[in-house]
Amino acid sequence: MGFSCGIVGLPNSGKSTIFNALTQAGSPVAAYPFCTIDPKEGMVAVPDSRLSRLAELVKPPAVTPTTLTFVDIAGLVKGAHSGEGLGNRFLSHIREMDAVAHVVRFFDTGKVAHVHDTVDPCRDFDVVQTELLLADLETVQRRREKSERMALVGDKEVRKELDLLHRLEASLGRGLPASKVTPRDQREEEVLGELFLLTAKPCFVVANLGEDQVAQAETLVEPLRAHLSGWGFPVVPLCGKLEMELSELPAEDRGEFMKDLGIVEMGLGRVVAAGYGILGLVTFYTTVGPELRAWTVPAGTRAPQAAGRIHSDMEKGFIKAEIIPFELFDRHGGEHGVRRAGAARAEGKEYAIQDGDVAYFHFRA
Repeated sequence: MGFSCGIVGLPNSGKSTIFNALTQAGSPVAAYPFCTIDPKEGMVAVPDSRLSRLAELVKPPAVTPTTLTFVDIAGLVKGAHSGEGLGNRFLSHIREMDAVAHVVRFFDTGKVAHVHDTVDPCRDFDVVQTELLLADLETVQRRREKSERMALVGDKEVRKELDLLHRLEASLGRGLPASKVTPRDQREEEVLGELFLLTAKPCFVVANLGEDQVAQAETLVEPLRAHLSGWGFPVVPLCGKLEMELSELPAEDRGEFMKDLGIVEMGLGRVVAAGYGILGLVTFYTTVGPELRAWTVPAGTRAPQAAGRIHSDMEKGFIKAEIIPFELFDRHGGEHGVRRAGAARAEGKEYAIQDGDVAYFHFRA
């Protein structure tokens, strides 16, 4: 599995439309707030041109792409951290996600009312982000107060986490996300994980354009990018309505429409790239047996742990990994061509899997 991504934003920002465009899951879409109440989940295959090329070369009976899960979460309103709108229900759904896609509305149409009457992408981002920050601040303050009481009665272990909690409280109070606070040791890392802070999650922003805005996308989103420069959040511009309509077309017709509209790549590919980037993920491939398969792991994953994604016995009995970078696999026309050229290489336990590696794991059963 790739990653799970919660789609958040103000009501009527187009979250459900974008969810449908990405997943074809048929989430209800309506021009009124809180059309989405319960979260809707959709799993999609990650678009992967390398996997398609490997399938052409290997011709396996089965091809399994890596997948990712999108969750359409109810719209957030000002005051959600204290229970406004769907309040804590909304926030609890975000806590379960690996990453957050924050949808910001650019389209302006009288058919879909804006909860603040006017379209202002920077303001809308700030409203949602402020609610996440305030929710995290309350979480940290409660933990800090509890830890201080425990420290007074002589709990030495809990004193070690107070420094982190004070740093988090100060950062959130200044309007900076929890992701800006770096744990200084393993205990602090554990405490940060236990808190499940919303602003500790990697985030990217989806600029939801109108159909008449697609041609000027980069110019239109530049002010938002400048506004987010201190946050480090990537911005992915796309037109949710147009993407949803294209996703419903047969594949053979979709390409022609995309060409006519000047669209080079469907939004899913750009959203996946943003998500993989902020999470630091890489993809490797295995071709043993009847299945060609893509696997997703964090960058820096060692070969034994990557083998363990396939089966725990492979990690325990790991001997070595034979590695063929995708570029060599493609250039030499497949595994046999690579081996004839002597281009495959053996790697040991310390090798970090690289994006695009085709891996053959050797292990003791």
